[in-house]
Amino acid sequence: MSLDVSPALLEQAERGEVDEAAFVDCVRTSLPFAWEMISSLVARLGEDGGAFADNQTPPPDEHARGQLLRAMASDAIRGALERHFGVRLAFQNCHRVAVFPPGPVADERLARFTSVRAQLLNQSPVLRDC
Repeated sequence: MSLDVSPALLEQAERGEVDEAAFVDCVRTSLPFAWEMISSLVARLGEDGGAFADNQTPPPDEHARGQLLRAMASDAIRGALERHFGVRLAFQNCHRVAVFPPGPVADERLARFTSVRAQLLNQSPVLRDC
Protein backbone atom coordinates (compact mmCIF):
# COMPACT_ATOMS: atom_id res chain seq x y z
CA MET A 1 0.00 0.00 0.00
CA SER A 2 1.46 3.32 -0.96
CA LEU A 3 -0.68 5.73 1.08
CA ASP A 4 -2.16 5.70 4.58
CA VAL A 5 -5.66 6.85 3.63
CA SER A 6 -7.90 8.12 6.40
CA PRO A 7 -11.49 6.89 6.57
CA ALA A 8 -12.71 10.43 5.83
CA LEU A 9 -10.60 10.69 2.67
CA LEU A 10 -11.71 7.23 1.57
CA GLU A 11 -15.34 8.30 2.07
CA GLN A 12 -14.72 11.34 -0.14
CA ALA A 13 -13.34 9.10 -2.86
CA GLU A 14 -16.29 6.74 -2.57
CA ARG A 15 -18.67 9.71 -3.00
CA GLY A 16 -16.78 10.84 -6.08
CA GLU A 17 -15.34 14.17 -4.99
CA VAL A 18 -11.87 14.34 -3.44
CA ASP A 19 -10.42 17.50 -1.98
CA GLU A 20 -6.96 17.75 -3.53
CA ALA A 21 -5.53 19.53 -0.48
CA ALA A 22 -6.60 16.56 1.65
CA PHE A 23 -5.02 14.18 -0.87
CA VAL A 24 -1.77 16.17 -0.82
CA ASP A 25 -1.79 16.04 2.98
CA CYS A 26 -2.25 12.27 2.78
CA VAL A 27 0.79 12.07 0.49
CA ARG A 28 2.79 14.30 2.87
CA THR A 29 2.08 12.11 5.88
CA SER A 30 2.30 8.77 4.05
CA LEU A 31 5.51 9.44 2.11
CA PRO A 32 7.54 11.76 4.36
CA PHE A 33 10.92 11.02 2.76
CA ALA A 34 9.62 11.77 -0.74
CA TRP A 35 7.78 14.85 0.52
CA GLU A 36 10.88 16.22 2.24
CA MET A 37 13.07 15.60 -0.79
CA ILE A 38 10.68 17.33 -3.18
CA SER A 39 9.92 20.24 -0.86
CA SER A 40 13.64 20.82 -0.22
CA LEU A 41 14.33 20.80 -3.96
CA VAL A 42 11.50 23.28 -4.51
CA ALA A 43 12.98 25.53 -1.82
CA ARG A 44 16.44 25.26 -3.37
CA LEU A 45 15.05 26.11 -6.80
CA GLY A 46 13.40 29.19 -5.32
CA GLU A 47 16.53 30.28 -3.49
CA ASP A 48 19.03 29.59 -6.27
CA GLY A 49 16.79 30.62 -9.15
CA GLY A 50 18.62 28.14 -11.37
CA ALA A 51 17.34 26.19 -14.34
CA PHE A 52 16.37 23.28 -12.08
CA ALA A 53 17.21 21.66 -8.76
CA ASP A 54 17.95 17.97 -8.44
CA ASN A 55 18.97 15.32 -5.97
CA GLN A 56 21.83 12.96 -6.77
CA THR A 57 22.19 11.28 -3.38
CA PRO A 58 20.64 7.83 -3.09
CA PRO A 59 18.02 7.37 -0.36
CA PRO A 60 19.39 6.11 2.97
CA ASP A 61 17.48 2.80 2.84
CA GLU A 62 15.00 0.76 0.85
CA HIS A 63 12.03 2.13 2.78
CA ALA A 64 12.91 5.67 1.74
CA ARG A 65 13.61 4.54 -1.83
CA GLY A 66 10.18 2.89 -1.92
CA GLN A 67 8.52 6.13 -0.88
CA LEU A 68 10.30 8.02 -3.62
CA LEU A 69 9.41 5.42 -6.25
CA ARG A 70 5.75 5.42 -5.21
CA ALA A 71 5.54 9.21 -5.35
CA MET A 72 7.18 9.46 -8.76
CA ALA A 73 5.53 6.40 -10.35
CA SER A 74 1.93 7.35 -9.55
CA ASP A 75 0.48 9.79 -12.05
CA ALA A 76 -2.07 10.98 -9.46
CA ILE A 77 0.51 11.55 -6.73
CA ARG A 78 3.06 13.11 -9.04
CA GLY A 79 0.47 15.40 -10.62
CA ALA A 80 -0.86 16.51 -7.24
CA LEU A 81 2.67 17.29 -6.07
CA GLU A 82 3.39 19.28 -9.23
CA ARG A 83 0.22 21.33 -8.77
CA HIS A 84 0.80 21.82 -5.04
CA PHE A 85 4.39 23.00 -5.41
CA GLY A 86 3.92 24.76 -8.77
CA VAL A 87 6.75 22.86 -10.46
CA ARG A 88 7.33 20.11 -12.98
CA LEU A 89 8.94 16.93 -11.69
CA ALA A 90 11.35 14.65 -13.50
CA PHE A 91 12.90 11.36 -12.41
CA GLN A 92 15.98 9.37 -13.42
CA ASN A 93 17.42 6.10 -12.21
CA CYS A 94 15.95 5.15 -8.85
CA HIS A 95 16.52 8.35 -6.90
CA ARG A 96 17.38 11.39 -9.01
CA VAL A 97 14.43 13.71 -8.67
CA ALA A 98 14.52 17.11 -10.33
CA VAL A 99 12.16 20.05 -10.07
CA PHE A 100 11.75 22.53 -12.90
CA PRO A 101 9.87 25.82 -12.89
CA PRO A 102 6.68 25.76 -14.94
CA GLY A 103 6.50 27.38 -18.32
CA PRO A 104 8.08 27.31 -21.73
CA VAL A 105 11.50 28.54 -20.56
CA ALA A 106 12.06 25.26 -18.68
CA ASP A 107 10.67 23.03 -21.44
CA GLU A 108 14.01 22.64 -23.22
CA ARG A 109 15.91 21.89 -20.01
CA LEU A 110 13.26 19.40 -18.92
CA ALA A 111 13.38 17.71 -22.33
CA ARG A 112 17.17 17.39 -22.07
CA PHE A 113 16.93 15.98 -18.52
CA THR A 114 14.34 13.38 -19.53
CA SER A 115 15.95 12.44 -22.85
CA VAL A 116 17.22 8.98 -23.71
CA ARG A 117 20.72 10.47 -23.95
CA ALA A 118 20.55 11.88 -20.42
CA GLN A 119 19.27 8.58 -19.07
CA LEU A 120 22.16 6.71 -20.67
CA LEU A 121 24.75 9.22 -19.48
CA ASN A 122 23.49 8.93 -15.90
CA GLN A 123 23.99 5.18 -15.58
CA SER A 124 26.27 3.78 -12.94
CA PRO A 125 27.17 0.24 -11.88
CA VAL A 126 26.41 1.33 -8.31
CA LEU A 127 22.79 1.93 -9.30
CA ARG A 128 22.39 -1.36 -11.14
CA ASP A 129 20.19 -2.97 -8.47
CA CYS A 130 18.47 0.06 -7.04
